[in-house]
Amino acid sequence: MTYPQNPATPSGWVPPTPMPALAKKRKWPWIVGGLVGLMLIGCVGAVTSGGADTAEPADGSQAAMTAEGPAAVAPKKTEKAKDDTPGLNQPAADGDFQFTVTGVKCGVSRVGTSLLGQAAQGQFCLISVQVKNIGKEAQTFLDSAQKAYDAKKVEYSVDSSAAIYANGDQQILFAEINPGNTVKGKLVFDVPDGTKLTSLDLHDSPFSGGIRVSLK
Repeated sequence: MTYPQNPATPSGWVPPTPMPALAKKRKWPWIVGGLVGLMLIGCVGAVTSGGADTAEPADGSQAAMTAEGPAAVAPKKTEKAKDDTPGLNQPAADGDFQFTVTGVKCGVSRVGTSLLGQAAQGQFCLISVQVKNIGKEAQTFLDSAQKAYDAKKVEYSVDSSAAIYANGDQQILFAEINPGNTVKGKLVFDVPDGTKLTSLDLHDSPFSGGIRVSLK
């Protein structure tokens, strides 16, 4: 028995082939895999960028950058160099003479006696000193070769004429000292009132290098 054709179906029409269910299912793994891959690339880039920012450059520029920041560490203070300048009652040698300064007295207006002496232009500073010959030959001590200084490095010379009165019988002026012997006396400096002597330059001769002694 022959049935009539469906009038709503055009002649020669072929229905489309339905998409297999397996093909539909395979789309989701690719999509998910792509998203995971993008996330991994982003994480690797962030880690690499952070490591580059925190790594310390080999040339030490990181230290310079840190020093400019608010948490910069203050540089370590260097220790003050030790002062080896000898002071009172400490032997100090120059050439063949060893000097020991034993006392300082300033503010003296006159040396000698009321009948025979000398008045200061300003004030006399009397420096008590011992001079020992540590050489192998006799040598003459000259007080005129000795210099004094104040805190401003102003230089003062010995007043040899006043030293004659200040020393009395203890003469060290032009004294010839044999090897091993020691003489004692006073160096006299006429300085302005209020001046405080801070150091001496002592010499075994006018042409020696000298040795600095602190009076502080």
